Amino acid sequence: MNQIAQQLNTTISQANPHIFEMLSDMGKALFFPKGILSQSAEAKAKAHRINATIGIAKQGDSVLSLPCITRYIKGIAPDAYLSYAPSFGIPGLREQWKKNLFQKNPSMEGCTVSLPVVTSGITHGVSVFSDMWVNKGDVIVMPDMMWGNYNMTFTVRNHAQIVHYKAYDDALTRFNVADFASVLQARAAQNDKVVVMLNFPHNPSGYSLSRTEADQVAAILLDTAQKGTNVVAVCDDAYFGLFFEEQTCKESLFAKLAGRHKRLLAVKLDGATKEDYVWGLRLGFITYGLAADNDTDGIYQALEQKTAGCIRGNISNASHLGQTILLNAMQDPDYHAQKQEKFNLLKRRAALIKETLKSPEYAPYFDVYPFNSGYFMCIRLKDVDAETLRLHLLDAYGVGLIAIGEKNIRIAFSCLEEKDVKPLFDIIVSGIKDLRTT
Repeated sequence: MNQIAQQLNTTISQANPHIFEMLSDMGKALFFPKGILSQSAEAKAKAHRINATIGIAKQGDSVLSLPCITRYIKGIAPDAYLSYAPSFGIPGLREQWKKNLFQKNPSMEGCTVSLPVVTSGITHGVSVFSDMWVNKGDVIVMPDMMWGNYNMTFTVRNHAQIVHYKAYDDALTRFNVADFASVLQARAAQNDKVVVMLNFPHNPSGYSLSRTEADQVAAILLDTAQKGTNVVAVCDDAYFGLFFEEQTCKESLFAKLAGRHKRLLAVKLDGATKEDYVWGLRLGFITYGLAADNDTDGIYQALEQKTAGCIRGNISNASHLGQTILLNAMQDPDYHAQKQEKFNLLKRRAALIKETLKSPEYAPYFDVYPFNSGYFMCIRLKDVDAETLRLHLLDAYGVGLIAIGEKNIRIAFSCLEEKDVKPLFDIIVSGIKDLRTT
């Protein structure tokens, strides 16, 4: 094993041996190289006469650039987006995202967490997390309704075992805390380590936990750790902040888990993708929260270096242009007001759907999963196949929806105009009636 990796592992083990145990084999072997990168950094600081270390082209004091490219980017100097970004992410953005993380989760005041590492979107963050923390055969506890790409990452890439709990009660009125606890406890009794994926607002159902449910889930995870199982609780907060109802918990579960127990590692995966409506910029973040006996700064820096090493060996770094744009936007005086305006738009759409679906005319055809946040909502069909209905609606009515399993249909109200809400559900009913008579 590389000497730098060994040094990082020693730092982690001395601060909290349980965190070291949770690392995958790859995670233990990862490190951030000190070769060309560190020599270039030293040269940048000291080579005041000639610096011939940088693997980019320069002309004078600036990066060499093509006007046919730079003319399309106004207000940002080429050096701020054409050169490579650090594998960790540009420092100003990392600091700004961490600052905002505490503003969004005020109960974290006084909590110590890592400096976020920048990924190329949250999907990339999930992949980096999996490489670092998931071994072949590891158990990952997830709801029976889940984002399909988890399969690609956790089972295809890292050969983990996904174990499901029933996300909602039979009446589709609330999150199934009891089944979550039952499945987690059963797996904890059989394994030294359990990974738990916490995705709220939830994709595909659009549900976020109530304050009571969030406290219950956090207590269950803490209890599991206290009883001797290493718990890796990863919060996929892709749709964070899009909470539309009063009783919904407005903070990430990360805030309730970080630093609570030495056997409990909290990992926050979030990003600008949905929070700031910049899907194509591909910017996400990985942040760690843990408890340690000593040298908390040291263990966080070690994990950041391993994470950056994973990124360095994969994509090298996330887009410098995207990071610069996001940092500038977050420092813009109109940033929060503009976000609130778009939030209000999505909230109105969700509220209109809820009001529309209160009508008893829809009850004979489908049930509605609870939803209160995010981009999506789901319905459960009574007696027709979801894929058959999806294709029929597409061919006969020109309406596109997503089929999930045999009975579920996902509707993205994020791209649904208010004027189209009732017509959409009326068309769904018409399609079901068509299939019932064939």
